[in-house]
Amino acid sequence: MNEEQQEMITQIRENPVDTDSGLKPSSSFSVQRQEVFIPTSVGETRVLIYTPEPDPGAPLPVFINMHGGGFIAGNAEGDDPWCPLIAHEARCVVINIDYRLAPEHKFPTAVHECYDVAVWVHEHPEEFGIHAEKLAIGGHSAGGNLAAAVCLLNKQRGDQLSIVLQILDYPPLDLHTDPALKPSFPEAIPAEVARMFNAMYLDNPADAQNPLASPVFAESLEGLPEALIITASKDSLAAEARDYADRLKQQGVKVHFKQYEDVPHGFTHHGDIALAEDAWYLMCDKLKEAFSSVDPE
Repeated sequence: MNEEQQEMITQIRENPVDTDSGLKPSSSFSVQRQEVFIPTSVGETRVLIYTPEPDPGAPLPVFINMHGGGFIAGNAEGDDPWCPLIAHEARCVVINIDYRLAPEHKFPTAVHECYDVAVWVHEHPEEFGIHAEKLAIGGHSAGGNLAAAVCLLNKQRGDQLSIVLQILDYPPLDLHTDPALKPSFPEAIPAEVARMFNAMYLDNPADAQNPLASPVFAESLEGLPEALIITASKDSLAAEARDYADRLKQQGVKVHFKQYEDVPHGFTHHGDIALAEDAWYLMCDKLKEAFSSVDPE
């Protein structure tokens, strides 16, 4: 990495494009928040855990969350205002992953790291007071890409995890197509910035067609978990997420797709609080539905 690239990364990390967490829920929620380090194939991974209060005294479902930031910026704190809302409203434990960033840690590091966290959580339910078979995963922007990739990797590995729902919130799902060729909006992430995100994340151009980097290139989506896919009409990534939703449906996967009109990428974290909360409460509703569909035993 040259000096110019390092300067760009520093600027983006100090002034992130799509991880402005200026919005906060209009209500406060009583949760226990703690920091934990989970062993993974790349070392100890920091996670923030949110447990609703009061303690129900019985195992809770679990939602694993990944933040946005173009794979090169952001941290778990970017979703810190909203994870308590999910924990409280969906009555679940939320595990918010502070995964490793590119270009220091290129693809597929973050995919495997997030998968490893999910496996460890699944295998140690007593550590978190959770029901291991009621596990959902999701993320925002780059985190949505990682959530989709974890579901594909889980399928490749024989469905080791019982994932009941994947939440993909305005995800980039095609890192191969030049961002300049995608739909363009004045509010969208500039093509040159998106191009840089992709180049920083991928180790080589061929990786762009790996389904774990670009889920749209997966040969089969059959048997993947139910999906909630959220897009923004003024986002250059909306079309690829819509196409992914259509392919999932065609291959027998239950999908709830919702596009929010007249909003840009990142609207769940900045902009109109009413629209943002509508999306977050939709996530909670779909989590509750998915969790309730699992047999207690």
